[in-house]
Amino acid sequence: MDNTQPSQQYLTQALQHYFGFEQFRTGQLQVVNSLYSGRSAAAIFPTGSGKSLCYQLPAMLLPNVTLVISPLLALIQDQVAFLNNKGITAASIDSSQSRDDANHVMAGVQRGEIKILMVSVERLKNERFRNFIQQIPISMMVIDEAHCISEWGHNFRPDYLKLPQYQKQFNIPQVLLLTATATPQVIDDMQKKFAIAKQDITVTGFYRDNLHLAVEGVSDRNKLTYLQQWLFHEARYKPKFFGDPTTSQQVSRNKKDRTAEIASTIIYVTLQQTAEEVAQALNQVGFNVAAYHAGMDSEKRQLIQTDFMAGNIDIIVATIAFGMGIDKSNIRHVVHYDLPKSIENYSQEVGRAGRDGEPSDCLVLFNRDSLPVLENFVYGDTPELSGVEYVLNDINENTENGQWQCQIYSLSNASNIRQLPLKTLLVYLEMQGLIQPLYAYFAEYKFKLAIDSIELINHFNGERQQFVQAILNHSTAAKTWWTVDIDNICQNYDLDVIEGRRRIIAALEYFEQQGWLELQNKQMTEVYRVNVNEINLAKQAKQITDYFVEKQQSEIARIHNMLALFEREQCLSFQLASYFGDGSYGDNQAPLHCGHCSVCRGHKVSMAAPIPPSIMASEVNALSETFIESYRQLFARAPSLVAITRFLCGISTPEFVKLKARKIAGFGALEKVSYRQVLSLVSGR
Repeated sequence: MDNTQPSQQYLTQALQHYFGFEQFRTGQLQVVNSLYSGRSAAAIFPTGSGKSLCYQLPAMLLPNVTLVISPLLALIQDQVAFLNNKGITAASIDSSQSRDDANHVMAGVQRGEIKILMVSVERLKNERFRNFIQQIPISMMVIDEAHCISEWGHNFRPDYLKLPQYQKQFNIPQVLLLTATATPQVIDDMQKKFAIAKQDITVTGFYRDNLHLAVEGVSDRNKLTYLQQWLFHEARYKPKFFGDPTTSQQVSRNKKDRTAEIASTIIYVTLQQTAEEVAQALNQVGFNVAAYHAGMDSEKRQLIQTDFMAGNIDIIVATIAFGMGIDKSNIRHVVHYDLPKSIENYSQEVGRAGRDGEPSDCLVLFNRDSLPVLENFVYGDTPELSGVEYVLNDINENTENGQWQCQIYSLSNASNIRQLPLKTLLVYLEMQGLIQPLYAYFAEYKFKLAIDSIELINHFNGERQQFVQAILNHSTAAKTWWTVDIDNICQNYDLDVIEGRRRIIAALEYFEQQGWLELQNKQMTEVYRVNVNEINLAKQAKQITDYFVEKQQSEIARIHNMLALFEREQCLSFQLASYFGDGSYGDNQAPLHCGHCSVCRGHKVSMAAPIPPSIMASEVNALSETFIESYRQLFARAPSLVAITRFLCGISTPEFVKLKARKIAGFGALEKVSYRQVLSLVSGR
């Protein structure tokens, strides 16, 4: 590509041609200019400020396909639908598709008919997909929610750390990083990992003058009543009541009389049960409302989301499972019924309001009553020393020919470490030089023939026919499905294991494309090269455990930083923008006083921490007695103090799933008590 600067007129004409927009939004032209000039770039824009166009327009101007890495299926589907409506050939490969659908998309990419291909980061672990993508010329890789690549970010995802490696492996010349929530430290981390020049980082500022931020101190027991009153005040049409309008039992049961019309509203809660309870309570007093959370089946969630987008539902009461990828411009209210997880989460969630530029209200119902529940999400992701030792022992004892293999699900269960922190642990070992990822593969391939095996063989001649015969000879046939023994095929056909796998899988995929068989794969297995000389079990187990404890403390501090932001006597809008470094990049600067947040309007909140309940050691013993006995019977050992604490606080672990701990009396009995207080009681019992 010619690296001379494109004219603003040319890019504006392209914008009008493809999208029908007359002009760029703030920051978009700078990003598009960097990409069209052949350089990598980063766009740090607030939620709803037009980040997506920063890749969509260059994708139409670049010669080959643009690969977009996105963290959420809903976001992928919304983006694909938007682009297709604009006449732009975009498609996704995702978990909701059939194999035929995915094959159809891949064929379209190979023919050059698709300009934008969207996938999740997990898709890159798929051996079949990587084999496919390496054969395709790619102009640009786009990484959405790019803050996930940084350990300093609020939503660190280990798989994102491999993206710089994939860029080199797939020979992709350019990268675009997109995020709405990156502090200066995170931006620097992103920049270094992808070698992006500082002048190609565009930060438009985080202050939005149409968002009216408010924090109201309300105890847990009064939150529902306060929320109902606040929504009644905002409603365009008030319900008709018999008696006190805040008492649901006195509301008219005539639906026509009690319908309350309110502009599109999202209410965020922490727990799935809370979502259901709040939605039911609001429905009883006349609001058109639905709950939304990850515990629902995907079809029901999709239907609720579609109805909300279409305006058929006014209010969504949701966990954070809802929101990413929701491109609804006229959301007028965002309410945090429970505390957000961090300042970053708060910024992202309120950013979904008022994307059309119209005034929108964002309310936090603030108290410290449910703080233990929020903190418990953090404590549950910190592995115990014994779990770390198990992983290191497994590497030490099961390394053959310098290689170690693992299946995350099985290793998670065996080590009692949740899958996400286990992936983080493995990435930490990579950073320490102990292991190096080689490749991933499915341990099991099965196929069901659609034609006779003789007919399949006769489609080929010579050496290829012999190879197909070898695949069939070394596949075990059951009643319907054949199981492929890849290692045996490689050994008997004198093939290198890695190259042999690729050839066998390529052959099976070709057979499927021709309609000769149906293919299935299972048991994703990661293969690592191990530097056995670097293993020092005791030293490394302690280092890794200390690392997780440090991350735990950092995440707990992140929660308390958020509490401090809500309680300070300083403009909320300014505090939020300053946290994300307004002024650190470019000339963006939020005003010291926005004039429309609750602090600027003279309302400051301060909520004392609730008095810890008085719990005796004898009560702890009584609550954990059945659990300890059940644990001993299943695992033939006593549970650790941390395990007992997690049981009482209602924090699940892989071991607890085996134990069916949720059904044991006492599980979660102290979930509203500080984890540290419970651990102290358990330790001293």
